[in-house]
Amino acid sequence: MGNIINFFKKTIANKNTVTILLVLAGIVVLWVFYSMRVKEATSPIKVPYAKEEIQATEEITEDKIGYVEVNSKLLKTVDIIQSQSALIGYYVTTGTSIPKGGLFYKSQIVTKAELPNSVFDNIPDKHTIYSMSVNNHTTFGNSIYPGDKIDLYLKATDDSGKIMFGKFIESITVLGVRDSSGKDVFGTTTTRTPAELLFAVPNDMYELLMKAGYISGITLVPVPRNKAYTELNADTVTIEYLKNFILAKTATLPTE
Repeated sequence: MGNIINFFKKTIANKNTVTILLVLAGIVVLWVFYSMRVKEATSPIKVPYAKEEIQATEEITEDKIGYVEVNSKLLKTVDIIQSQSALIGYYVTTGTSIPKGGLFYKSQIVTKAELPNSVFDNIPDKHTIYSMSVNNHTTFGNSIYPGDKIDLYLKATDDSGKIMFGKFIESITVLGVRDSSGKDVFGTTTTRTPAELLFAVPNDMYELLMKAGYISGITLVPVPRNKAYTELNADTVTIEYLKNFILAKTATLPTE
């Protein structure tokens, strides 16, 4: 035991030996650290993949998802979805599809509200979707959202040359706000410029709005209301005079 102690004392007393040991220890530490980093960078991780081809606008359900191991380094360079919760109940965006065995990319996955035609799922019976042209100014700085209540005001010039302006239809629920390419304005983190409001109105009111749009000099103005705005008078023409003004300038087609 004494011989071992004496050996260590002599070793420690030798500066050259201590230097070599410290260098070796440093190399070992660097090697261990490097090995850990390499393992971390190349270790496999499980990510979802499509067990079958999933077409555009199709909903992603749990039975369509499997798991496969990929190099974790790959996930740092591409936009691959790693969580099942970010897929189930979501949809494949238009203009693309997920092939069988393919991974899911964030740019391909959207909510139902982001699908261009999802708004048509919320049309009440005996109603028709109306698309109203708008811009950033007429939507009050892009402040009208799907689900909001609006009134429609009408501006026109009567036959004597006087300006008419008044509430035309009240309590309309906005179903969608689209940009000029038909994409949901609020569907991404980058807000797009509004170009049309989509809402559903009774069929006879739809015809009235379409006729108004073809009469020169008539302008429809959307006016937002608060969340508590009553639905008791939903889809109601408030000024009959404005309705009759439109009908007087258009023809009514026979039903038979």
